[in-house]
Amino acid sequence: MSDLFRQLASFLERAEVFLERIETLLPPASPLPDWQAAKAFRWRKSRGVGYLQAISRLPAIRLDDLHDIDQQKARIDANTRHFVAGQPANNVLLTGARGSGKSSLIKALLNAYAAEGLRVIEVEKGDLTDLPDIVELVDGRPERFIIFCDDLSFDSGDARYKALKVVLDGSIAAAPDNVLIYATSNRRHLMPEYFAENLESKRVGEEIHPGEAIEEKISLSERFGLWISFYPFDQEAYLNIVAHWLKSFGCAQDEIAVAERDALNWALERGSRSGRVAWQFARDWAGRQLVAPVRPQRSRSKALPAASPAVRKRSRKA
Repeated sequence: MSDLFRQLASFLERAEVFLERIETLLPPASPLPDWQAAKAFRWRKSRGVGYLQAISRLPAIRLDDLHDIDQQKARIDANTRHFVAGQPANNVLLTGARGSGKSSLIKALLNAYAAEGLRVIEVEKGDLTDLPDIVELVDGRPERFIIFCDDLSFDSGDARYKALKVVLDGSIAAAPDNVLIYATSNRRHLMPEYFAENLESKRVGEEIHPGEAIEEKISLSERFGLWISFYPFDQEAYLNIVAHWLKSFGCAQDEIAVAERDALNWALERGSRSGRVAWQFARDWAGRQLVAPVRPQRSRSKALPAASPAVRKRSRKA
């Protein structure tokens, strides 16, 4: 009997070692988010398991910091205000010129409405297939969540494209009332468009019907209830943005006037007069003033010509 007990004890010991080794191969349990720790979260993955990582440091940008996009700002602000108040609101697609304030607008909205329960979850394009899990995680929470997808674009047949399409409006399950998706992209339809696809279009009577390839690409962007387009800034708008940021960095008005020529050269070197380029220039220029301040040149009156020796001699005799 003692031999049987020893064999059983040995077996249990080996089984315990085996289970410990198996446990190291299993994915860890997904940590529960601390909803009180932050106003924004980022979807992360560890060994195949997704979780929400709190973002403790947020940019202090305000809606008033975003200039020359008043119409776009008003539309998305109204939609977000309705959403936070529990009223009907739409998913939003922001498209257009790079550096024109699309992403900054989302960050400014968070700062404006965080006290009223707005939260933002940032999701990378590579993790879009996890959108159903993210939506399920926040379903029933008292907060209002914007799932933020920045700089979206897809290739044909991309599985992430289909995942986003289902979450927006393609599943038998209804989307929770406390979740919206705000996405930015340089492409209106989020996918590359080819000239050959126009050949699939058909004429039916006096109407033109696009082909299946074009219809498929349009179908995703149509699931966003609100389309907001952004356009490149002209020189005047660019300089206005530069002046705003220089003022926020403590530069005086005369210094801002001196900086205009440098601001235009900065934009020329980068091939863009975007809001991002204006902000980058302002940081560079204001930082350099702390080391070697540039003072505006003042007009000087021309000095009178010196008197000739003969004139000086006559004046002494007089």
